[in-house]
Amino acid sequence: MGLFWKRKSKDQFVTLGLNEPPVSQSSQAEPVTSPSDSAPERVIHGELPGALARQPVLDPVATGAGPTPTPTNIATEARVPEGPATKEARPESIQVTPWLREDPLEQEPVPSRSPFATSILGLNLSMEELQAQEAALEQEFSARFRRAVAATRESLSERLDTVFQGLKQIDENLLDELEEALIAADIGVATTQHILETVRRGIARKQINDLEALKQAIKNELLRILRASENQGVASETTVPEGVLPYVMMIVGVNGVGKTTTIGKLAQRIKAEGNDVLICAADTFRAAASDQLAIWAERTGVPLIQQKQGTDPAAVLFDSLKAAKSRGSDVLIVDTAGRLHNKSNLMAELEKMKRVAAREVEGAPHETLLVVDAVTGQNGLEQARQFLKVAGVTGIVLTKLDGTAKGGIAVAIANELNLPIRYAGIGEKVDDLVVFDPELYVNGLFE
Repeated sequence: MGLFWKRKSKDQFVTLGLNEPPVSQSSQAEPVTSPSDSAPERVIHGELPGALARQPVLDPVATGAGPTPTPTNIATEARVPEGPATKEARPESIQVTPWLREDPLEQEPVPSRSPFATSILGLNLSMEELQAQEAALEQEFSARFRRAVAATRESLSERLDTVFQGLKQIDENLLDELEEALIAADIGVATTQHILETVRRGIARKQINDLEALKQAIKNELLRILRASENQGVASETTVPEGVLPYVMMIVGVNGVGKTTTIGKLAQRIKAEGNDVLICAADTFRAAASDQLAIWAERTGVPLIQQKQGTDPAAVLFDSLKAAKSRGSDVLIVDTAGRLHNKSNLMAELEKMKRVAAREVEGAPHETLLVVDAVTGQNGLEQARQFLKVAGVTGIVLTKLDGTAKGGIAVAIANELNLPIRYAGIGEKVDDLVVFDPELYVNGLFE
């Protein structure tokens, strides 16, 4: 399964210093005394000597008068003799509450705990146990992904089983019914035609002779389409040099597709792996946008930069970039106004924000992610086409994948737009935003 966020600006390893030689006292540098330190000093008992304990020496001033008599009506402070402390020598006015027993042999031993009893780093586990834990996590991740595409799988498998039932050979009628099944899963007409052309070539070359070979050919073609889309856009955050900070992610999309929720989950997942994250609330057109982001920021513990409604979004982004650079943030996630692709003024505002980001941070924004609701199907594909023309989208976040039987839209987007699916929403929990895995997705459709 790996890490959610693979770009690290700091060392990924913890140095325990077990093999480092101890530093000898002779190698430690002696303190250098300045001429002013040569003056006599008075050290207060019980404090460390040095600059903190240095007191000025008061020389008596001759006034010609006699010595000042000691007053008898003022209580003098009791002093404890500097010799061995005894109960008789200690005044009754000072109450000393012993917090340790006088005899060290009678103290109760502190229960020792082996340093290998538990360990965050997994130092208490063998290599086999660590591999078993990793395998268990991968199985859990695979199971969650399969559950997310269960509705699409049931719809597609049911149609495919109906098509293949009672048939022992592949003919043109079977391919026509297969075309209808793929289009119903929202894979799209163009993508379906491309898949069928590949299948027909395999049949002509005698590479596909039975129904199992046909299913395998469809799986291979879907996987090839999804992997080929990773050659365009930004398929991984590691493509940006680690010295460029902060890593700016701009989130775009229409209202209602889960854009704010995606930002909150992204911030939580990236922060959970030790990165410093900042959120920019640049959606100043919608009144509830900043309030919703503030709830997510409080829930995830991520700082939020926001201003009053109606403020220029580019100004909010400028302040956020300055704040991110001053605090050394690793990632800046920018929320933008939910806009339709036919709103030219909002699209122009988005271009202005991109210019501001590029002026402050090299190559920013490093990713422009379009959030698409999987439930919308082909309508989401049309939104992606228009945003690609104006906003320079580099990747797709496919939300609500677990709530639709039209999960084939992921293949249509990858094939027709050549954009990688970066993340997928597979549930309502904060950790239900996962890195899209083409192989798990395809296997989940047919298993």
